[in-house]
Amino acid sequence: MANGRKSGDPSHHPHKDVTVTIGERGERGLSLADVVAVAREGAVVRLAPGAADRVATARAFIERIGAEERTVYGVTTGFGHLSSVKISSENLADLQRNLIRSHASGVGEPFTPDTVRAVMLLLANSLARGHSGVRAVVIELLVGMLNAGVTPSVPKRGSVGASGDLAPLAHLALTLIGEGEAEYQGERMAGGVALARAGLVPVTLGAKEGLALINGTHVMEACGVLALADAQRMVRAAEVAVAMSTEALLGSFVPLDARIHSLRPQPGQQQTAARLRALLAESEINPSHADCVRVQDPYTLRCAPQVLGAARDALAYCAGVFDNELDAVTDNPLIFAQDGDVLSGGNFHGQPLALALDFLAIALTQVASFSERRTYSLLEPHAWDTGANALKPFLTPEPGLNSGYMIAQYVAAALVNEIKVLAHPASIDSIPTSAGMEDFVSMGSTGAIKLQQLLPLAWRVIAIELICAAQGLEFRKPLRPGKGVARAYDAVREIVPALTADRPPSPDIEALATALHSGLLDALEPDASMPSH
Repeated sequence: MANGRKSGDPSHHPHKDVTVTIGERGERGLSLADVVAVAREGAVVRLAPGAADRVATARAFIERIGAEERTVYGVTTGFGHLSSVKISSENLADLQRNLIRSHASGVGEPFTPDTVRAVMLLLANSLARGHSGVRAVVIELLVGMLNAGVTPSVPKRGSVGASGDLAPLAHLALTLIGEGEAEYQGERMAGGVALARAGLVPVTLGAKEGLALINGTHVMEACGVLALADAQRMVRAAEVAVAMSTEALLGSFVPLDARIHSLRPQPGQQQTAARLRALLAESEINPSHADCVRVQDPYTLRCAPQVLGAARDALAYCAGVFDNELDAVTDNPLIFAQDGDVLSGGNFHGQPLALALDFLAIALTQVASFSERRTYSLLEPHAWDTGANALKPFLTPEPGLNSGYMIAQYVAAALVNEIKVLAHPASIDSIPTSAGMEDFVSMGSTGAIKLQQLLPLAWRVIAIELICAAQGLEFRKPLRPGKGVARAYDAVREIVPALTADRPPSPDIEALATALHSGLLDALEPDASMPSH
């Protein structure tokens, strides 16, 4: 398990004081935080002491099957629709090598290194459970690659998320046999060259080992775990944006009253309401409009706990699905050496992950859309907002001569439109494969790719709201907002100066979005809990 967290480039400078153990049994399996630590922070990976014996027992059983030339799917037969073809013992190694080569059919741009590292960790952990029948040397090579910073080049597109993530995992496996391409010390090169430079030796695959390497859900799971970590940070940032916009728009604090939320026991709603109350505590702005003629605020202020709380609950559901999958064994067939059985089933089917990936995309679409509506509200004139400290149109001190943040809202609207397109569920579709043998597939990998595309767009939408909300607070001075909002304002102002005259907002939006993704607001207190599992 991870015993610490540090930032840094994981590609070739692992943090020796952070260790994640794979192949654990019972309650000491991988955590979601472990995956992030290895993928993004360079944590060192090691094999659990008891795992080697389990792996060896399963491997001995596979070798006995091969020697006896028994007919067992994927061990002594072809694959998919070709499972009826019997393979002789002298051709078993060729069978596995050919499997990897033929299945490496992925196309398009590669996954980012952190995603591939997460895939490698999850694959190694699954194999180390002792139900896949691979030799320890295969797992040790995966661990060695992670610790040395050898990262295979894996094209994103080509998996239907059913019989495992076959195509992308095959590209990963190419590096293990000294083929394909990989990145090492910031340079892309032939897989065999990368291994040699790192002092590692490729493996010659034996019976079932190629199938075990590619017949799992690890790509979908890796994308989901890393997206979840980003999504949890994003929801917290969106809550800060709500609080800042509430102050800038002279919103009421009454809808945050704990008594209201006690009557609706939705955990996310109660957590968001509590956090907003804390962020807004000790506000000087709120008492200044105690006698405001406005009776109620728009839903994007008044219903923030209900809407963002629902997103929190959605993320909690997805975290449960991804957490359950961390220690799953999802290749096929599965080895139960103690029982003398090899069982062919369907753990490689990605449907649980596909649904969660789509749900996560839908929840984040709601968060982004919710944010854009407040940006719009910050920029339009309000009849009730009058006096010397009223917000001016488009948040510029000199409207007319300057256009202020008018077009920033256009950009947010365009981004939200694209996000909504990306939120269309992939899991509702199925196109049969393998001559009808695989007649219903999850398309979870498509959901994962769309989610990765959606996240950076949503960060920009929230950045635009924070820029506009911070600018709105300029008009409320000298009154100070709540203490949490004040700290958030200061953090935004470290990146984006106040707008006094027109300048291109694009660099500010990009810089703040990047900073938010990197944790600009993480140090804000108080912060309601976000389950990390």
